[in-house]
Amino acid sequence: MRQYKNAQVGDTVRVQFKTIEEDSERIQSFEGTMIKVRGSGPGQTITVRKISFGVGVERVFPVASPRFAGLAVLRHGKVRRSKLYFMRKLTGKAHKLEFKAEEPALEPAPQSAGAETAASAPAPGEPGKAAIPAADKAGSAVPATST
Repeated sequence: MRQYKNAQVGDTVRVQFKTIEEDSERIQSFEGTMIKVRGSGPGQTITVRKISFGVGVERVFPVASPRFAGLAVLRHGKVRRSKLYFMRKLTGKAHKLEFKAEEPALEPAPQSAGAETAASAPAPGEPGKAAIPAADKAGSAVPATST
């Protein structure tokens, strides 16, 4: 049986399946919202719904079928139901779901301390990148004296 990772009800998915037209076979995509997952194992099916030219279209895909070529999750939906049958009555903007916020990408770990200071030091002969003395940072042109 084919496995699909991280796909849940409410997600916007692209299902790829094989179609046969006369003598040729090709892969066709169906993109929509997953509204139902039924069963488990070889009898598992998923139902995907989309709006095409103002008309709601639903397709049921048997996951274990040899015609099922793959499933890609495009966006994760934020839903609190396991079956989204209420979406059959919705049209227009009401048909859209809220989506989960994207997780920020992890930044790479900094290199060793020696490499970090070498990268921040100005190259010789570069104008305008010289270090600013402490007295100039405070706005005073004359160094402070103690009395």
